[in-house]
Amino acid sequence: MSRVIVFDTTLRDGEQSPGASMTSAEKREIARALARLRVDVIEAGFPAASPDDLEAVRAIARDVGNDGDSPPIICGLARARAEDLAAAFEAVKDAARPRIHTFLATSPIHRKHKLGMSRAEVIERVRDAVARARELVDDVEFSAEDACRTEPGFLCEVLAAAIEAGATTLNVPDTVGYATPLEMDRRMRTIRANVPGIEDVVLSVHCHDDLGMATANTLAAVGAGARQVEVTINGVGERAGNTALEEVVMALHTRQAFFGLETGIDTTQIHKTSRLVSTLSGMPVQPNKAVVGANAFAHEAGIHQDGMLKARQTYEIMRPETIGRPESELVLGKHSGRHALKVRLAELGYPLDDDALEATFARFKALADRKKHVTNADLLALVSAREEVGSGVFRLAGLDVRCGTGAAPSATVKLLDPAERPLAHTASGSGPVDACFRAIDEIVGVSPRLLEYRVHAVTEGIDALGEVSVRVSGADYDDKAHPQWDDATRPRVFHGYGADTDIIVASAHAYVAALNRLIAAEPALVTAKAS
Repeated sequence: MSRVIVFDTTLRDGEQSPGASMTSAEKREIARALARLRVDVIEAGFPAASPDDLEAVRAIARDVGNDGDSPPIICGLARARAEDLAAAFEAVKDAARPRIHTFLATSPIHRKHKLGMSRAEVIERVRDAVARARELVDDVEFSAEDACRTEPGFLCEVLAAAIEAGATTLNVPDTVGYATPLEMDRRMRTIRANVPGIEDVVLSVHCHDDLGMATANTLAAVGAGARQVEVTINGVGERAGNTALEEVVMALHTRQAFFGLETGIDTTQIHKTSRLVSTLSGMPVQPNKAVVGANAFAHEAGIHQDGMLKARQTYEIMRPETIGRPESELVLGKHSGRHALKVRLAELGYPLDDDALEATFARFKALADRKKHVTNADLLALVSAREEVGSGVFRLAGLDVRCGTGAAPSATVKLLDPAERPLAHTASGSGPVDACFRAIDEIVGVSPRLLEYRVHAVTEGIDALGEVSVRVSGADYDDKAHPQWDDATRPRVFHGYGADTDIIVASAHAYVAALNRLIAAEPALVTAKAS
């Protein structure tokens, strides 16, 4: 049976979602999860974007890229420029199986407005970039950016030039989510029929979801001969996102008799990887999301419930256990020990070392004292809310809130600064959360904009654990001050996450986490007003 290569770009294209930026440690954690998922290629980042991105890719290459007998390919993205290619090589060279992925726009819109290049100049630049990359590594991928709005004949010329220069994988991106499945099928068949040497390389597809057809377009390309799919966990990515890994993988798995194709993915890792990416990226998964949404295996209609009770296959084409979604609920309580907690968290996809276990166990016991039963969902929220530690990090040490009818809400917040010194401030606001955030602003010395504040209960009941996610931006959110790798601009947005039975406490944890990220990226915004 023919195999489809799964190329995951969660750490590169997915991270370009506003507010989805992650720390180096978080990227390594996701990379390890992707390796457990058994993806074939991890596009770990864009090394030329920043020194931090280069170091993050290098760390993944050294760690995940050399783990086990068959580690994943570690890939770094590079524009068709010598300096980008050098940075990409420096980042991935220590991996057992390094890849450089270089790209250049080919559509008439991009040639005219972005590149200012002729057709001949584009082809020459592609030849030079691929040849340079091939001198550095044996595995070179070339992408024709905006391929689906490129003239078919010219696209074939560009791809042929890339093959001649040494490319081993050719990627056809629907960069702006413009194509339809029929168009994608025709484009792939045109390429296979008109590009000399195409049978000797891997043909890849990379789709965006602007018109809601990313998965359909990807599957159409696979049906027309593409043998690499470029995807992200939960479909995260710029604008409307990328093709979701879980959707393509489970489509090929569930409809294997139709497609006649397979992947090397361990599908039982899908649910826990989805949860991890959602938490660390700050991008919630909508309840009706295919495969990994909270309602994906829920049945409420009476007719459906009746059918499910008689035979599950009447309304379920997949079993939840196939994606590693736990059906049983192991309920822990205040008498449960470290070992039980460690085993259960490992089963849920969060193996912890001794130090992390101790910190999580302390929070677990505190939660168990307030809740009679601690469910799987509570545990996932609890471990997801691990506090950031290390230099340059503020931590919540105390919170006292006063509110009610006839009184102005106020909050006294105590934080530990990066040197572990206690700092406190009292502030008033329109409500307890507003007062809390104002007090934190005064202590930390920043004036961010709160773009989003989201709360939801993890479980049912009056003692439910509440999850809070926030998104903030620096004071220059509306300024075009942050160049992207493609010379466009975008605002910087930072997320934070917190969980507690007290929503105000959870809100404070989430807000402090978001500010820590903002400070790390924008230290000049700190005005040192802490007192």
